[in-house]
Amino acid sequence: MLRPIRIPALLTLLAGAALFAFGVVDGPRLQSSRDQGQSLAVDVFRELVQIDTTEERGTAGAVAAVAARFRAAGFPDSDIHVVGPSERKQNLVVRLRATAPTRRPLLLLAHADVVEARREDWSVEPFRFLERDGHYYGRGTTDMKDIAACWTSTLIELKKAGSPLARDIIFALTADEEGGDSNGVEWLVRNRRDLVDAEYCLNEGGGGQIHDGRYAVYNVQAAEKVYLSFRLEARDSGGHSALPKRENPIYRLASALGRLGSHQFPARLNEVTREYFNRMSRIETGEVAKDMDTVARASDETSSLRLDPERGALAPSRRAAPRLPPSAEDAIRRLSRLPYYNALVRTTCTATMLEGGHAENALPQMARAVVNCRLLPEDSPQEVQRTLAEVIGDPGVSVTALGKDDRGPASPLLPEVIAAVEGVAREMWPGVPVVPVMATGATDGRILRREGIPTYGLGAFENIEDNRAHGADERIGVKQFREELEFLSRVVRAVSSPAPSRPAPYPPATTASRPSRPERP
Repeated sequence: MLRPIRIPALLTLLAGAALFAFGVVDGPRLQSSRDQGQSLAVDVFRELVQIDTTEERGTAGAVAAVAARFRAAGFPDSDIHVVGPSERKQNLVVRLRATAPTRRPLLLLAHADVVEARREDWSVEPFRFLERDGHYYGRGTTDMKDIAACWTSTLIELKKAGSPLARDIIFALTADEEGGDSNGVEWLVRNRRDLVDAEYCLNEGGGGQIHDGRYAVYNVQAAEKVYLSFRLEARDSGGHSALPKRENPIYRLASALGRLGSHQFPARLNEVTREYFNRMSRIETGEVAKDMDTVARASDETSSLRLDPERGALAPSRRAAPRLPPSAEDAIRRLSRLPYYNALVRTTCTATMLEGGHAENALPQMARAVVNCRLLPEDSPQEVQRTLAEVIGDPGVSVTALGKDDRGPASPLLPEVIAAVEGVAREMWPGVPVVPVMATGATDGRILRREGIPTYGLGAFENIEDNRAHGADERIGVKQFREELEFLSRVVRAVSSPAPSRPAPYPPATTASRPSRPERP
């Protein structure tokens, strides 16, 4: 049985203040508003799913359709911007203006593009919006036209209601998050920063997990690992296979990959992963819970935890992190046996592609491998490249980065954001804990974080045993979509309503202030 998380008093008070500040609507009016918002959201959702926005087709059609919705709702043309590098790769930016703003804007982000969907792989038409068996089917139903529809409906309903706002609310619907050469967020921050500049952003990447039909936990994504691949290459002059030589690029590369496969990068925690382990220690049970609590408590004393698994001790970090007790080292080691926790605490690199040779009767002139790395936000590509070269230990094997430094720091856990999420979640799903998380994959949030705009990922509840994003027969539960709409709308209202004062930055938990972990049998 899951245990409710003990919420610090500051966050509880902020949640109550934010939700109360928005005001109370009487029952019939509230229900009518919900019904109208849900009807609009489903209409927009249907329209977006039935527009093919794969890389080949582009985003112009979806952008035009949503822009028309805002014009019909009375948004002035001066607050509706359709911009981008080409006619096919367009981005939409819409602003709902506060009458007398006292806060910097809130940015709501969604990407319009989707991954390819081959009809022969699906049991239904991928670009037809279908309701069946309690689900909405179609490409983009979970990634992420559902959230695009929710943001659209929320802004239109807020304008219709004339609700008092403390800040402008910006909605950006962008291109090429899934791939392509015209990433919309990158283009906007480079060419039209004025349109999307905000205090912080709400995006995809979080959401709830359903285990065995039970709502288990709601995650707020506040950090992301960085995707970066490296090419390892060995070369030789080659020759006839009847006359083998000791210098064989295939053997050389194989030895290098073997050494790399035995290497573990040092562990490191940031504010987000530290709080993740802190809160999850109250949800998990047994040794895993104790190890999480040990790591979270020990890492309170430093902003980075670095365990060198080869030396069996903590390596000094760039911030001279103090040595942790042996119990923390053992806890990290045990947690790292599970692939997900291992990916949370360290940079990972693994070989994913291999090629070599040019004929079966010729000595190879080249052997090449691609090693895909997922970097912690605190680890630089240059550091990782140097580490790979040192681990390989062979100057005859070159290591070349296949991308750029695209890191974004972890977002600070702002009290008003966490409090709003916790407050709404507590009312909608009593007893479901809210846990900040660092994503092991990537979203456009990394670009905004890099540009100084903290970004927080939200989303719907999904069955983790049946996640179909990017796969065949992608779908979202009808109930979960309607809940997602209400949840996102209420969070937006909570953080945008007039408030008496601005909260201080989220304070990191300390050993002295953290509630003790409940004893378990």
